[in-house]
Amino acid sequence: MTVREIRLYGDPVLRTVADEIKEFGEFSHALAQDLLDTLDLPGRAGVAAPQIGVPVRAFSYGVEGQRGVVFNPTLVETSGEQDGDEGCLSVPGLWYPTRRAAYAAVEGVDADGAPVRVEGGAELARCLQHEVDHLDGIVYIHRLEASTRRGAMKAIRRSAWFGD
Repeated sequence: MTVREIRLYGDPVLRTVADEIKEFGEFSHALAQDLLDTLDLPGRAGVAAPQIGVPVRAFSYGVEGQRGVVFNPTLVETSGEQDGDEGCLSVPGLWYPTRRAAYAAVEGVDADGAPVRVEGGAELARCLQHEVDHLDGIVYIHRLEASTRRGAMKAIRRSAWFGD
């Protein structure tokens, strides 16, 4: 079991668009296992590869009884709207109201390169959108309303973990 360290807000890997994975085999299988092992700690819904310092397009998810890893995901469908507090392992301890689609579907491939589709509503929809954002170099606080984002940035700068 390899639980990888989570990169925190301010680390450049979190603001970089991740690279597509072209070859599947030993690397993709090891990364998938690391993503799942890192996800398995309590209170975690998803982990994107950049969050563990690997700048490739992959994430793990574990929400509403569904669990897995998607490589090279594309958000292919969204509908509706939901508001709710959202947090992030890379911004520990801070939760803010974040607007997301109420339903989301992602298509990509598994660790062997076989097609997969993951879809759902509520928390799973939020997780899928959040993790795809990470692969595009977007941290959820950048989706907040301007006044909320200003407050979030102040809280981040004052946090004990920022700048480590």
